[in-house]
Amino acid sequence: MASCITCLLIFSSLIWTYYYTAASARDTIKPGDTLKPGESLNSTTSLCSAKGTFCLGFHTFDNSNSSQLCIWSSVSNNRGWFASRDKPILYPPGVLTLDKNKTLKILDQGGTRSVLYSASRETANTNTSTVVATLLDSGNFILQEVNSLDGSRSQILWQSFDHPTDTLYPGMKLGVNHRNGHILSLTSWSSQFNPDPGPFTLEWDYKTQELQIKRHGVVYWTSGASTSKRFKLLRRRYNFSIVSNKNEDYFSYYSLNQTSASEWLLTSSGRLFDFGGVDIARADNCYGYNTDGGCQRWAEKPTCRHVGDIFELKSGFFRQTTSNSTFLTDSNRSLTISDCKDSCWKNCECLGYNFLNEDDRSGCQYYIGINWEFIQDFDGDTTVGCYTLKTKLPRNNDTKRRIFIGTGITAATLLLIVPCIACYVLRRRKFALSGENETRIIEDELLDLMKSDRPTDATARQNDGNMRHDLSVFSYASVMAATCNFSPENKLGQGGFGPVYKGKLVTGQEVAVKRLSKCSGQGTLEFKNELILIYELQHKNLVKLFGFCIHGEERMLIYEYMPNKSLDYFLFDSTRVKLLDWNKRFSIIEGIAQGLLYLHKYSRVTVIHRDLKASNILLDENMNPKISDFGMARIFKHNELEANTNRVVGTYGYMSPEYAMEGLFSIKSDVYSFGVLMLEIVSGRRNNSFYNADCVLNIVGYAWELWKEGTVLELMDPTLGDSCIKDQLLRCVHVGLLCVEENAANRPTMSDVLSMLTNQSTPLPLPEKPAFFTGRNVAEAGVSGKKPEIFSTAEISNSTDVPR
Repeated sequence: MASCITCLLIFSSLIWTYYYTAASARDTIKPGDTLKPGESLNSTTSLCSAKGTFCLGFHTFDNSNSSQLCIWSSVSNNRGWFASRDKPILYPPGVLTLDKNKTLKILDQGGTRSVLYSASRETANTNTSTVVATLLDSGNFILQEVNSLDGSRSQILWQSFDHPTDTLYPGMKLGVNHRNGHILSLTSWSSQFNPDPGPFTLEWDYKTQELQIKRHGVVYWTSGASTSKRFKLLRRRYNFSIVSNKNEDYFSYYSLNQTSASEWLLTSSGRLFDFGGVDIARADNCYGYNTDGGCQRWAEKPTCRHVGDIFELKSGFFRQTTSNSTFLTDSNRSLTISDCKDSCWKNCECLGYNFLNEDDRSGCQYYIGINWEFIQDFDGDTTVGCYTLKTKLPRNNDTKRRIFIGTGITAATLLLIVPCIACYVLRRRKFALSGENETRIIEDELLDLMKSDRPTDATARQNDGNMRHDLSVFSYASVMAATCNFSPENKLGQGGFGPVYKGKLVTGQEVAVKRLSKCSGQGTLEFKNELILIYELQHKNLVKLFGFCIHGEERMLIYEYMPNKSLDYFLFDSTRVKLLDWNKRFSIIEGIAQGLLYLHKYSRVTVIHRDLKASNILLDENMNPKISDFGMARIFKHNELEANTNRVVGTYGYMSPEYAMEGLFSIKSDVYSFGVLMLEIVSGRRNNSFYNADCVLNIVGYAWELWKEGTVLELMDPTLGDSCIKDQLLRCVHVGLLCVEENAANRPTMSDVLSMLTNQSTPLPLPEKPAFFTGRNVAEAGVSGKKPEIFSTAEISNSTDVPR
């Protein structure tokens, strides 16, 4: 019997030896093998995949004494993956080895340089399995467990696809692994010849369901959500896989063109292109003003730059025209060419720039002032040229010609349209007169309010406890002084009705100034509505209004300053959301509910907010929530239960179906919005960022599907971790589904909602199928027979982002 077992083991060993010999000859290394250039004994200069599409080996850079273990494509010759970008191996080249303890590591003269994978002691001592490292034809380098008896392969222990560098291959993931918190993203090279991590990253934002290119954390470019037009344009070339579950959220792609290789490369300048021959994104052309091709506007833009101003790389050199020409350099080797571009863009006197250090293309040199001229070499090589400013502002000799042509076109156009305008004005005049009279009456009322015996800004802040009864009139000079003349540094945000600035009064009181834009949708009526309404309301979960200012056409509201900005600032950011543990989230939910209950039941008048959403929930220094933005609110009479309007305002996704479709609103409209908001707080995701295999769902539809399947806990934000009280979370989702039921009469009141949330013994009815829909046309006829006029932040935004 023993001899039979011995024979079997010898036979298995022979099979295994043959298997190893065949497999390791081209694409695989086994324990004891090494990968090192220039040697042949039990080692190889490079490892190539079965079909030869990818190879792995050490690459030595021309401009340095260092080498890197990398994977390159035999088609594009692009080095798309590096084993340890932050730990280059000094000359002589290193060694990749897989030892008997199942450890995959890189060695140099000093010993272990980098460990790619190390098995646990228990796993390393098992006799029934070993490991092999194989380079696949996908470009993925994997370490896999192999059964020693039959040669069968099992789980993957480590893979290069989990550690992307600057290149995305088909099937490689971008996103986050919620089990270990590992982020998968691309990071550009520092320069064309330096593989160190650079300034640009390509990330998958699973909360907004879009690709983003960032420079030092600032978003330069986005693909738009996967339902947007820009994203759909990409679908003509690629198939995308978007996965969202409790374990991971990720994006991956496959090329539709099977005849050409596909690799997405993120360059050191911010360009994302496919070696198959197409530009995917040009973040290098994003200058803060333009929104072309997915570029994002920047919060701070230099006033001297204009739309169309760009830097171009041209062959040639800058020549001094006077001895006063300024030439500035910065030899910091951590600076990349994009850093040079950013600094030059912000300096209004900078005409051009280039890198300073030729060997690794680091550092910066700038050409400052008007005493420079660029001498272009039209036959030269642009790779050794300079970046020069190109502006679309017309030259003087072109200006006269353009004015002449423009004047002629304008005159001809006026001859055609003046009669039409005159006719239109005559027809509209009688309608406009009534509107003008109404606006004039409202303005007179506001001016009378200013002239009335009310406290001024000099004395208004002395007794904050009584402030709600003493609405203050602020002088324009005091507001200008408080905000440093509305300086960009004091700007807190940009709402649909205008910007919001932080200010500090002479008394030391910090305030937020909501400055209404002249071209915003909020007119005098909405201004008066918000002013009077908030003045009448008093509750700890409603934002405080200190006063107002009217100066000519200027309209300003002065609120208490909220240091923690708004709920969406934390909830929908992958980093800041971790500051919201479950206790904080439940406290925020309860506070919002208390504020709504006051509006609906306990204030002197019944108030319907009509635009409840995460950005309209402000957070004080203790993260207590305060409902804000009452520009769209409506006051109900005590015997009034429902109203109808042809002008639907608010944010699509939070609107109840009867309001969005028919213009009908009541306190139950706010209850619906609260239900959507509560589901967002539980999940940490926007209401439009959920998907299943068949269609796009909003958060209501997604929660309902999980409810039917009995897997509601999958809605939980993974960042909650152990802080989550699961019974409480399940109760929140249950109540949220009751709030979003299609029939408004079946939704609970806010009094019922608070009771159900805070009293665990309160029985909960089973929710019915909620009001959610995909692709439904919101512009259906209202009860009056006219289509409601919808103002939504999803399209034309007249929903204000309030003071922060």
